[in-house]
Amino acid sequence: MTDGWVLPDDVLRDAPAYTPRPFELADLELILSEAYAPLTGFHTRADLASLRSRGRLADGTAWPVPVTLEVPASLVAGLDLTNPLLRVLVLTDPEGAPVAALDVVDAWPSRDGFSAVGGRVRRLGDGTGGPFQRLRRSPAEVRALLPPGRVLGVIADRPLHRPQLAQIAHAARTLAAHLLILIPVADSGVSGLPPEVLVRSVFAARDRMPPATLVAVPLTRHGDEIRDALLRARVAAAYGVTHLLSTGEMLSGGGPRVLVPRELAYDNRDGQWRWRDDIPPRNRRLALGQEEIDDLLDRGFPLPEWHTPPAVARELARARPPRRHRGLVVFFTGLSGSGKSTIARGVADALRESGDRTVTLLDGDVVRRELSAGLTFSKTDRDRNVRRIGWVASEVGRHHGVAICCPIAPYAQPRAVARQMANDAGAGFLLVWVATPLEVCEARDRKGLYAKARAGQLTGMTGIDDPYEEPTDADLVLNTSEMSIEQGVQTVLHHLTETGWVEPRLKPA
Repeated sequence: MTDGWVLPDDVLRDAPAYTPRPFELADLELILSEAYAPLTGFHTRADLASLRSRGRLADGTAWPVPVTLEVPASLVAGLDLTNPLLRVLVLTDPEGAPVAALDVVDAWPSRDGFSAVGGRVRRLGDGTGGPFQRLRRSPAEVRALLPPGRVLGVIADRPLHRPQLAQIAHAARTLAAHLLILIPVADSGVSGLPPEVLVRSVFAARDRMPPATLVAVPLTRHGDEIRDALLRARVAAAYGVTHLLSTGEMLSGGGPRVLVPRELAYDNRDGQWRWRDDIPPRNRRLALGQEEIDDLLDRGFPLPEWHTPPAVARELARARPPRRHRGLVVFFTGLSGSGKSTIARGVADALRESGDRTVTLLDGDVVRRELSAGLTFSKTDRDRNVRRIGWVASEVGRHHGVAICCPIAPYAQPRAVARQMANDAGAGFLLVWVATPLEVCEARDRKGLYAKARAGQLTGMTGIDDPYEEPTDADLVLNTSEMSIEQGVQTVLHHLTETGWVEPRLKPA
């Protein structure tokens, strides 16, 4: 692991600090732990140009893809790249604790308001926290534990069911290799499970594996499958993997040999998993898809033992309880006067009457007063307001409550962030667009806002001089010019019942 770096106190005190985005923090940890060896920092422009032209870094080192960092341009403006003591940037974790110091030797504009920076990083402090710290070993520590010979690597970015376990056992047996399981813990990953849940589910399958070493690694996704596959192969090689069992898109990039397993099926004649084509069709059962697994869990049905070991099934059921017991964010959006707040209050009242769910109503006006006081109606502050609402709502959902939100939320990107926050918290998310036309909303104008906007007394009024980006991903669309408020409330409640979020209620005789 990279040695700690002791800077002069005045340099460290005066250096600007910045918290990178989650995937950049994950890259930083992989650099510091030497999982990205031989990288010692983020790429410069010279490195990127050399990668594009000849597939190597500027110093001739072989490396497959860019590893970059962006920071606000205002931070770069305060650095003096000619002075080593005045070009230090402290990189922190989300809680503001210093993780590393970056010696910024290169900086250039990358996108509006941001600059890319390159240079060497050195660790500050003891590293980031998080669950399962005992599993977060460096590549050098893991290599020292491995027996001599072949090492079969598996990147367990999803729970291991019986077909995957059979593929792993077959590959390890064929290669006579030691098994190394690398568990990504930087984000929810392709499984959608929180990292700690993924770790527990993989451990639950340990008694079904050959002898194995399990390691938690801060691997994350960058939005580019080829880039991610090449980086994963490099990380696996750094941990001592000689053969890598593919779990999806996987490329070697000069790293370990990649093995692509054949598709298995369940043979109901003897309860074994075999190559699909070796089983007669009448005796063949295909592995469950992720949608089928999610549907069983959502409805509260146990995962079948022929497909999933009981210990793994218990972990998944605990992490993804039936929808009627899981947290939910119901997010209303629409123009002022559309009826969204009235419908939201009606839905909240109905759920409180039933007593089945704990309900928190985050009304737009109340939130502006209590949570977002001081924010203006600029685009930046509107986005910040919606993000705050989304964060509070996701925390309600994390603890199995129902959060009902009804801001205007005129922009698509903050709405998408709110959805992602809920999903990351293990909660559901229902976007309800109250699509009442502008002319109807303006005719109602209960607060007199439209009249003020038309008279030039109010600026930034959504629908008048500020845009409303109509949702393309709404789960439910209502129009109170075509239905009553009560009908809107009942439509939402019916949808919640039909999709399993609310227990069906018997109507009184």
